Amino acid sequence: MKKRNKILLLNGPNLNLLGTRETKIYGNITLSKLIDNLIKIAQKKNIDLDHFQSNAEHKLIDKIHQSKQMNIKYILINPGAFAHTSIALRDAFLAVNIPFFEIHISNIFSREKFRAHSWISDISTGIISGFGLNGYLWALKTVIQLLK
Repeated sequence: MKKRNKILLLNGPNLNLLGTRETKIYGNITLSKLIDNLIKIAQKKNIDLDHFQSNAEHKLIDKIHQSKQMNIKYILINPGAFAHTSIALRDAFLAVNIPFFEIHISNIFSREKFRAHSWISDISTGIISGFGLNGYLWALKTVIQLLK
């Protein structure tokens, strides 16, 4: 039996509030509903999608570190505000050397000036920003294509 590819989806701070937080920016679909939909899409393509959300930077870093032992082929991450503040997150990605896509629900370049810089964008495989929750779907579909 062929071994299934694994993708890790990480969501950073405040994304647990999807569906209720600033719905004009982030929409009204909850994180659990989004994840359920993405898992179904991945399963249809014979891919395991693991998900983890945390408001704590060190927990996200631990998951990135563990991804090598978990045999993760790609990481999808919406780092939330950590994109703009976390050198430690950047260092974790460099340490594991697993390709990843950075996802932002809103267009970080059209918001406050401090949001226009991400500490992980330049080392990511790609960035999806400003397309709402569809950004997750497009990132997943892109990785599925890359894994074929």
